Amino acid sequence: MPPKSSSGKDKDVAEEDEVLQAVILADSFNKRFKPLTVGKPRCLLPICNATLLDWTFESLALAGVQEIFVICRSYADQVKAAIRDSKWSKPSSGLKIVPIVTAKETFSPGDAMRDIYTHGIITSDFLLVTGDLVSNVRIDEVVRAHKERRRTNKDAIMTMVVKESGAAHRTRSRGETGVFVLDPDTSECLHYESAVGYPATPLIQIPREVLVEHPEVEIRYDLIDCAIDVCSVEVPSLFQDNFDYQDIRRDFVHGVLTSDLLIKNIYCYVAKDGYAARVADTRSYDAVSKDILARWTFPLVPDDNHPGGHSYEHLRGNKYIAKDNSVVLSRTCKIGNNTLIGSHTTIEAGASVHASVIGQRCTIGPGAVLRDAYIFDDTHVGAGCLVEGSIVGERVRLGDRCRVPRGCVIAGGVTIGEDANLRNFERVSRMRTAKEKGDADDADDEDDEQDSDLEEVEAHQEEAEEVLGKSTNALLWPQGPTEEDESMDVRDQFNNLRLMRIGTYFRDPASDLELSDEGSTTDDYSDTDTSYSVRSRASSMTSTSGPPLTLSLGDPSAQTSAIHTLHTAAAETEFRSEVAQSLERAFAEGHSVENAAVELKTLRMASNVPLRRVREAVVGALVDRVPLVPGDAAAQRAEIAQVVRRWGALVDKIGGVDAVETVEVLQYHCAHAGPGARQALFAQVLAAFYQQDLVDEDDVRAWHRSPAARGEGLKPGSSLAEGVKRCWAVGAKMIEQFDEESESESEEGSEEEDPAPLKASAPAPTKAPAKEESESEEESEEESEEEEEEVPVPPKAQTQAAAPIPPKAPAKEESESEEEESEESEEESEEESEEGASASPSAKGSAVPAPASRPAAQPPKAPQQQVDSESEDSAESEHDESETPRKTTSASAA
Repeated sequence: MPPKSSSGKDKDVAEEDEVLQAVILADSFNKRFKPLTVGKPRCLLPICNATLLDWTFESLALAGVQEIFVICRSYADQVKAAIRDSKWSKPSSGLKIVPIVTAKETFSPGDAMRDIYTHGIITSDFLLVTGDLVSNVRIDEVVRAHKERRRTNKDAIMTMVVKESGAAHRTRSRGETGVFVLDPDTSECLHYESAVGYPATPLIQIPREVLVEHPEVEIRYDLIDCAIDVCSVEVPSLFQDNFDYQDIRRDFVHGVLTSDLLIKNIYCYVAKDGYAARVADTRSYDAVSKDILARWTFPLVPDDNHPGGHSYEHLRGNKYIAKDNSVVLSRTCKIGNNTLIGSHTTIEAGASVHASVIGQRCTIGPGAVLRDAYIFDDTHVGAGCLVEGSIVGERVRLGDRCRVPRGCVIAGGVTIGEDANLRNFERVSRMRTAKEKGDADDADDEDDEQDSDLEEVEAHQEEAEEVLGKSTNALLWPQGPTEEDESMDVRDQFNNLRLMRIGTYFRDPASDLELSDEGSTTDDYSDTDTSYSVRSRASSMTSTSGPPLTLSLGDPSAQTSAIHTLHTAAAETEFRSEVAQSLERAFAEGHSVENAAVELKTLRMASNVPLRRVREAVVGALVDRVPLVPGDAAAQRAEIAQVVRRWGALVDKIGGVDAVETVEVLQYHCAHAGPGARQALFAQVLAAFYQQDLVDEDDVRAWHRSPAARGEGLKPGSSLAEGVKRCWAVGAKMIEQFDEESESESEEGSEEEDPAPLKASAPAPTKAPAKEESESEEESEEESEEEEEEVPVPPKAQTQAAAPIPPKAPAKEESESEEEESEESEEESEEESEEGASASPSAKGSAVPAPASRPAAQPPKAPQQQVDSESEDSAESEHDESETPRKTTSASAA
């Protein structure tokens, strides 16, 4: 028998022995770190006292990579020297690192990929990362999943590593994000769209074919792109075949997924565990540094196999002090949490360091304060200096009492004079010497662009000495946009770069970013801010053909600052817009209150906004829907009653009943309208709410006692505060009328309970129980509309009963016989039999002629009728003034 073939087993062994290769793009191809990158590549900038390239090597070594190709163009000699002098060049490191210098014409990641194809260095699936990566993700698992997928689908050419994040995650870029459309079952990326922060990307378009072929998709805007890609060997050739591919995400991924010719598949690996982030700008530099100090990157932490080869002691509160006993700390200095101090550094008396990183051989002078500061090697900070939320390069000297506020970037070798006071987000670099300018004239094309930038900066130094102090060698870089800004890629334009600067936090990312700047708002998604979204919602699709499906990016983002409002207010802005459209449809098409409430509940759950926002929208829509009738109070009341009677119930059917909040919302909506006709509607609308049982007397009183009703916390003298006070004063008058009516009802009740003074021997007291029973029946039914219509009936009954009074006028003498009294009781019994079940009118009718038997009893009755008439007139006049509800007044009149 011939031996069995072992080719399958040999193939598996060969795959296991296959060397895992990685390609590092060391160039950034942008200017986001300037002036720190003047004369130095970005990948050699230190973060937590180790270069970005060292952190990238450490991340790849942790993932089991064995061979690394470093693709570099700018300052290639420095990159090769750094690799040669690092611990990674030793055989014991287990890594083979090969630096490859690309052509001078390499200006984008796409050009670098074409150079990789030209060199022919890739022999199998490989990792593609950037030279600013910090990660502890198990990339070997991603590689394994990619290779298993390739066994069944040869068209699966790439797997992108992404991580879920919240909208406020500090490593999430504010200026450059992406929207991923994924298949929820296979994690295949069906579509990709990039988005920028300024001007905001309000819409993305998804081909309808994607939704036709995939009945269920996930539209993800909550993913951080880790810039870790597992690529097949054919990816470089695709770049070679398509010279339009410059950016890996915006051009290559988007182009492959939308191409009708390239039938290729790209997948996403959503990492649930681990940490991965790029140091793509100075803002992410700050975020990743804080994550390293807070040990989110474990085991990549300063005290455990530091990438730079340093040794640190980890103390309580995440304080890292160099272990070689070379750090000198004064007894009176203060070292806060999340702080790293390099070797041979001295911190003098009274100095304070909090949440900062200090390099090696630095000196922090007496009384200096460092907060969220990053100090590179060999830097001196003078006495009494303040450095906050800024990056200070190597060999910098800050004179005494310098102030470096948040957002500043100071390049290496700069000297700043005493008492200098920099402005926020200032960029400073060193002046070139005459020799350096002469060398620049003889340099090749590599540094031409850099030299032109410096020449432009040197030409505008009018404010340098005033800001930087005397005895300085520094240049101030412009803070505004340059002439070339409009021709640059939108991601690298000045206003978008402002979102990616150090010192811009989630709650106040760009406090100097004017909301009125051109491009900060769009026609459909504008309220008070520029907007980039943390969620996306598809519009309804009615057909499977036609133009691409448009998705709106709202959000996130709203409150007082420019970009914090993006996240917190943009979603509410979108919600208010949709609620307004929903209510407008309901008003125009005559929907039922129940159907309108269901749609509002659905919108609220989809937008995840508080119930108060829904109430504000509904109450505001009702007030704004009331037509104004100037000069005619009765007609205005009728218009309000019509609107509230039709739609008022919607206020309590949106998901919860809170009458006090309803009154407060009404107050603030009318106050916002200013001292005009809409603000004057407050009293009348509140009265209409009272009539429809949306609020009651106790609710009005509780609202009136609340601090918000009195306008506490509002800016004194503002139009809103004045409007709130006016509405509160109207509520005070209404409560006074409530009190007066309560007293009037109590007085009437006491008079009705004691009828003896009117007539001691008359049969009327025998009818009093019937009258009281009638009144109790009326009070129990006064909430119904039928009972309100019967309110005028009692006066009518009195008139009918009073008709027989003239024939009985001669019988007013005191000698009247008991026979006449018996006739009166017989007439009353006949009237009761005719009236049937109408006990109340008969009782009231019998009470009117009773005083005819005694003239002495008649005078007290007339004043009582006059009081009732006056109270009715008074109630009507007060009702016209402040729209006191009619329910209580009607009851008292009855």
